[in-house]
Amino acid sequence: MNAPLGAAGLPQPLFHVDSGALRFWVATPAGTMVGAIMPRHVLHHRFQALMDGSDAVAIYERHREEIDAAVLRRVGGGSIEPVMLRENDLPMRKT
Repeated sequence: MNAPLGAAGLPQPLFHVDSGALRFWVATPAGTMVGAIMPRHVLHHRFQALMDGSDAVAIYERHREEIDAAVLRRVGGGSIEPVMLRENDLPMRKT
């Protein structure tokens, strides 16, 4: 996929309407990048995103540190690209 590059040299995140998922890339400590996918229902249930995906990129940007850390945990556990994030990868914070 030839997505435009952002400031960090990673492709810009995008919401893929046909699959109903946010697609994004995360830099690893080794200096490589790994592709990841987060379905719209995970964005909705975990971050209260709109189900149509119209705010998916903004939600990702707002919670990038937490989401990227979940991807890196999955990679560290042996997941291969693309990493599919599920609800249990992003547990709810206690308030």
